[in-house]
Amino acid sequence: MTIFVSIASYCDPLLHFTLARALATASDPAGLHFGVVDQSPEGVPRPAAQQVAPARLSYLRIAPVDARGPCWARALAMAFYDGEDWFLQIDSHMDFDPGWDARLIAQASALLPGREGVVLSAYPNPFVLQGQQVVRKVCTEGVLAHVVKPGALFEADHPVLPFEAHPVESPGPLPGFHLGAGCLFAPGRLVDEFPYDPGFYFHGEEQALALRLFTHGWDIFHMPLLPVYHLYNNAESGAPRRPLHWDPEHDAQRSESWWSMEQRSRRRLAALVQGELRGVFGLGSERTVADYARFCGIDYLRRELAAQAYQPLAG
Repeated sequence: MTIFVSIASYCDPLLHFTLARALATASDPAGLHFGVVDQSPEGVPRPAAQQVAPARLSYLRIAPVDARGPCWARALAMAFYDGEDWFLQIDSHMDFDPGWDARLIAQASALLPGREGVVLSAYPNPFVLQGQQVVRKVCTEGVLAHVVKPGALFEADHPVLPFEAHPVESPGPLPGFHLGAGCLFAPGRLVDEFPYDPGFYFHGEEQALALRLFTHGWDIFHMPLLPVYHLYNNAESGAPRRPLHWDPEHDAQRSESWWSMEQRSRRRLAALVQGELRGVFGLGSERTVADYARFCGIDYLRRELAAQAYQPLAG
């Protein structure tokens, strides 16, 4: 079985670490195809094909000044997909358990029968660096289920919501209504059926994809013992602060500000939930936005949140 691993990296010193760890811990490294969009300055060492052998590497470098945000970069990375059996989208600052590839395939394969499609996703457990040592900071060995952040409400002028991971001591998978774009595993046909929408900037990207998947009949799951870990960009990480696309010193070099892109992205999410986007980036017809509200308590049409939206779904 083959896996296409999509990575959009922005000025990230841990890109090489992530590639090396994914390769070293895979059960079948020859079955991996990395598609990397590296938004970093000239002079920063690029990964070479021989470094990831026996895996395959497809690589594109873009100057940070020309970058247009995470979703745009993820859409470009998806273009490297070459018919692999499975699709994994991750950030460029990740670590992995031994055999992560076989475990993800087994977990997803067990859930597929009788379903249109499944996506395994999470905001993963964190790890930090202590010198050269990787230290896991596991919140739970159960499930990290996505919920709307406590106290959050819809704003009057846009439908973007904040989400967080809620630990649930469950031995089995739980259904989800939201996903994490930095850790997403699915059958490879997701790339053809749900190409990444470059019209989004960052905030709202996960809501849009979750709603597209739901209305097309696909199901999201949060898994226990997820074999993928994330280095969060904070003072406890043990790594230098990672630059972000919207940092003022980067933003000042561009002809269009990140805020302009963000505003356009918010309008695009509003258009999506109203059914105004057509074609591959639009909603499906298997389930409705009203069905989604009944499923999880997030009512995009009324801009209302039920108590259910702040709680994990039951298994």
